[in-house]
Amino acid sequence: MAHLGVGIGWRPEIAEAVERLPGLDWVEVVAENICSGHLPASLLRLRERGVRVVPHGVSLGLGGADRPDAGKLAALGERAVALGAPLVTEHIAFVRTSSPALEAGHLLPVRRTRDALDVLCENVRIAQDALPVPLALENIAALISWPGEELTEAQFLTELVERTGVRLLIDVANLHTNRVNRGEDPFAVLDAIPLEALAYVHVAGGVERDGVWHDTHAHPVPEVVLDILAELRRRVSPPGVLLERDDDFPAEAELAGELAAIRGVVGLPGPASAGPAPSPLGSAPDPRTPEGEGPAGPERARVRVGVEQAALLSALVAGTPVPEGFDRRRVRVQARALAAKRAGVVARLAPELPGILGGEDPYREAFLGYARNRPMTAGYRRDALDFAEHLLIRDLPADPAARRRLTTWWQDRVGARPPRRIVRWARTLVGRAA
Repeated sequence: MAHLGVGIGWRPEIAEAVERLPGLDWVEVVAENICSGHLPASLLRLRERGVRVVPHGVSLGLGGADRPDAGKLAALGERAVALGAPLVTEHIAFVRTSSPALEAGHLLPVRRTRDALDVLCENVRIAQDALPVPLALENIAALISWPGEELTEAQFLTELVERTGVRLLIDVANLHTNRVNRGEDPFAVLDAIPLEALAYVHVAGGVERDGVWHDTHAHPVPEVVLDILAELRRRVSPPGVLLERDDDFPAEAELAGELAAIRGVVGLPGPASAGPAPSPLGSAPDPRTPEGEGPAGPERARVRVGVEQAALLSALVAGTPVPEGFDRRRVRVQARALAAKRAGVVARLAPELPGILGGEDPYREAFLGYARNRPMTAGYRRDALDFAEHLLIRDLPADPAARRRLTTWWQDRVGARPPRRIVRWARTLVGRAA
């Protein structure tokens, strides 16, 4: 596995600052935010300087009940080739369900059961077969815990590695998040997982509110996270460490200071003087070899996992009852967080909407009302259009000039007339009846 050094997550908002950071060894880019045929000029300049670029996927949902989407896998592989990446990374999470069709717009935790592990392992093997470079998977942060789990985090990760040969991307900030939110011991995880499978490490900031840790990637890295990084360093020399920052970007000097603090904790040299790579793992099992219950077993496991995930996701984004065994307060916190994130992403993709609706506060109030029982099913861009149509159906906003602007905005993007008044009335009546 490649030795990477110390790096930072590349984001368009800080692209120029990233290029000026001293001693930068590598960057990571959100795979879905770039196109392999039109790479940002900043990334090209970094590559020309010898800075490695690793694509980090967020939409595969390898922990979901469905098999990975072939188109998403192909796109991820194309980006890896275009960037000359030594590996690609994704998450141990689910992000959607197909029955019903629901999108979380966020990484949700996989239930640590034998069924979920069987499904994840098969999905990982499918991804490994499709990708042109090695795959590493990240442990995620979570606000909620599944009831009736059969494995610890360390047991789940260890068996995943043993069965697939996949590498691990360990996020020490996520270990801290799960310590606060789920009572899990980060040092016990580090003691028990196969650190010889480590691809690299994530470090990020967050904030605690009302006893819940929010993994925001918008705050400075706290000392408690650096302490976990130091504990990991005592056990292994990580091939790479990366600072993640996704919002409320600080001054360039502050970013440089955080990177210096990370470098001080891990004492990592640059790629040229790095030591030997970790020992390779044993070869992964043949993905075509039946395991467990035989060929029918994995299909039954997918059905069971799909039912469980759909019940939770529906409670989070569609207002259905919370499944038995979950902490209802935590599920409500997660649901609010998902809705707030959804509103924020739509506002970034369609910045005209807050202006049309009279500002950020009226926009958020209107969007959260729309989203309460209307789950996202086809991504954020479609969500923005559906939100605008929802307002027009209800003859909103009340100001006629603003409503005309919203109509024009909607028409320009869908190439159609807004629903006629009689259609709007009919839809409103149907909505009230539901």
